[in-house]
Amino acid sequence: MACGAESRCQIGDRHYYIALPPGADPNTPMPAAFFAHGLQGTALGIIRNPRLRDVAAENGFALIAVKSRTDDWSIPGGPEERADRGADELAYIDAVLSDVTDRFNVDPKRIVMSGASVGGMFTWYLACNRPDAFAGFVPMSGTFWSPLPTRCRHPVNSIIHFHGNNDRTVPLEGRVARGKQQGSVTQAFRLYTRHGRFRDQGQVQLGDMTCTTSRNRSGNLLNFCLYPGRHAFRSANLGIAWRMLQDAGRL
Repeated sequence: MACGAESRCQIGDRHYYIALPPGADPNTPMPAAFFAHGLQGTALGIIRNPRLRDVAAENGFALIAVKSRTDDWSIPGGPEERADRGADELAYIDAVLSDVTDRFNVDPKRIVMSGASVGGMFTWYLACNRPDAFAGFVPMSGTFWSPLPTRCRHPVNSIIHFHGNNDRTVPLEGRVARGKQQGSVTQAFRLYTRHGRFRDQGQVQLGDMTCTTSRNRSGNLLNFCLYPGRHAFRSANLGIAWRMLQDAGRL
């Protein structure tokens, strides 16, 4: 291929990387997961993360690493918010979606969006603004900047969120960072619970994680998994979320 895990896939003046699952058949549509890097991160750093690559290979999906225009994602309310208020980022994600489905035969109905830290914030932003573009959203250790949106676009989709209970970089109730106020994870869940009419399904224990689970009449998931620890992301959680979405018939 002209691009992949070792060379950039160019989209105008921006790029992404993609690692295909072992034995991928170019004639068979394949599932995929987008992953958005954190502050000052790179798509190359994500695609070279051996743990993420292992999770993708074990679950049989392509890993697609996307890159912000600057060191941070432009999200309404955030430090890097530009005059377009995130429109450039949405257009970029739309372009990557179109390119991977055409160039690599990625199945457009089986793509998950994920990211960590500010990449997790970007994932929440996409869940609210591009809900129909992905089969589900897996934000890690990040949520909206303040003020939270008053409503999200329809249709409603699944969100599985992971967070450390002692995260001091992106605390559950937010903090002032780089002169801007982070949003509250709790408030984000209240917003999305109302938006999607989710109903509490109780809690499940997954190792050291406690996951509060909700579901709506359409079968979408709204799960919040809390684990002991500070600001970090566990690559294995992407695989856990992937299987949750599979079991729910969302993939």
